[in-house]
Amino acid sequence: MAAGKLRTLLTSRRGGAGAPMHWTDVAAYAYLALGVVLMFGPVAWLVLSSFKTQSALLEFPPSLLPTAQVEVSVAGQPNPLPLFRVRMPDGTSRELVQIRRVGLVAQMADPADPTQIVRVPVAEREPVRRTAFAVSNYTEPLERFAFLRYLSNSLFVTVVATVLTLIVNSMAAYALAVYEFRGKNAAMLAVIGTLMIPITIILVPVYLVVTQLGLVNSLWAVILPGAATPTGVFLLRQYMLTLPKDLIEAARMDKASEWQIYRRIVLPLSLPALAVLAIFSIMWRWNEFLWPLAVLTKTESYTLQIGLAAFQGELQTQWHYLLAMTVVTLVPVSLVFVFLQRFITTGIGSTGMK
Repeated sequence: MAAGKLRTLLTSRRGGAGAPMHWTDVAAYAYLALGVVLMFGPVAWLVLSSFKTQSALLEFPPSLLPTAQVEVSVAGQPNPLPLFRVRMPDGTSRELVQIRRVGLVAQMADPADPTQIVRVPVAEREPVRRTAFAVSNYTEPLERFAFLRYLSNSLFVTVVATVLTLIVNSMAAYALAVYEFRGKNAAMLAVIGTLMIPITIILVPVYLVVTQLGLVNSLWAVILPGAATPTGVFLLRQYMLTLPKDLIEAARMDKASEWQIYRRIVLPLSLPALAVLAIFSIMWRWNEFLWPLAVLTKTESYTLQIGLAAFQGELQTQWHYLLAMTVVTLVPVSLVFVFLQRFITTGIGSTGMK
């Protein structure tokens, strides 16, 4: 069905079937194609680069596909030798292996006859390459750098923090949307006002509180300070304002407690907004870096984003590992967004957020 709709959209013409394509249609398709390239081009480049070796990433000009230099086994040599395409003085080209290199001159030989050595300036040759995917960029970090531990820590933080965020924010939003009390508008303004306070301002006070509670180097130090978010309270409160008040009053007349109204009526009716907040919370917690970096100093308690920083040193950055693990960190959030993106549009449309 989806393929049929897409085919109809692509083959439709202004003025009906069979009519020539209008220039505005061409401009619209060109604009959409440019948008697709700008949005997904860097992602495709990241994925392809994650399969390149460290030396291939440093080459200039860079190549789109991951490539590796061809190596040939030569009689009398213990290890395979790199293969080069050499421009000869007579204008022809030959494929020779490098025996050794001394300065700007390389000693080359024919793989079929390695006894005849040819001296070639390095500027007169180019490496012979083939498409090759360095899968070790993914397997080695998972085996050698405890990346699975970082992954499990991030999963624990994301899941637990998202559950707590939904519970705490929905309770606060329920009180601000359903109850009438003195100072209600002031409380809502205070919640919205906290949106303008960056985390760097409250970083030191919150760190002192966490230290006094003895939660440093604990994953709970990452989870608890952000359990209540002003964005979540505002989003859920705006959605709960659209719920029929008569339904809540009828439940009270039936002797239902406030907890029963909250759990059995308000929460089920607020599922679209809760789904939007869950998606946002997953993305926030999964990609969080600054606060975990401040409160986690032991390697065994690192989250995924801090683990990525371990590949960057003062003198060298292991780009092939860094890019590969970056792709790994993008996969869970991308899957969540792809399968639940419809809740974002419907939920934001219902809550009035812009």
